Amino acid sequence: MAPLRLTLISLLALSACGPQATNPPTEPAQPIDTPQAAAPPPPPPPGVGTVMPGAGPRSFVGRWAADVAWCLNREGPERPIEITTTRFEGYENSCAIAAVDQVSQGYEAALTCTGEGMTSNERIRMEVAGQTMRLTWLNRDNATVALTKCTQLNETAAKG
Repeated sequence: MAPLRLTLISLLALSACGPQATNPPTEPAQPIDTPQAAAPPPPPPPGVGTVMPGAGPRSFVGRWAADVAWCLNREGPERPIEITTTRFEGYENSCAIAAVDQVSQGYEAALTCTGEGMTSNERIRMEVAGQTMRLTWLNRDNATVALTKCTQLNETAAKG
């Protein structure tokens, strides 16, 4: 009688714990809920400027034109450059941003570009102040162009 009672008590105790969720082999386990797991990752050490694609600063993100009248254009040589944290899109070229480094003058980016059937690697520096960007092509003899940020494009009709 005592072994039966002990078995029943053990079963009741286990059933009171509720079902144990086990992840299937095709799905990852649930994260561990601890204060350390919930804490954000620490910031990078001082002096480390590399930013991974998609996580970079947003000061250079947007549509930029050498002439503000080009902001409405979607096609052709007189159209804005479109920059995201991972892409740099211009006339007849399309570039992936491979890396972004913060420097004292702004941000330097390594681009892998394709255009007109060719692939090239470019390095640029983007210095933003308000609605103006100074874009320097580092491996084109530091050729520089001043760009203006195209704003309120969602409120205007695009030509093209």
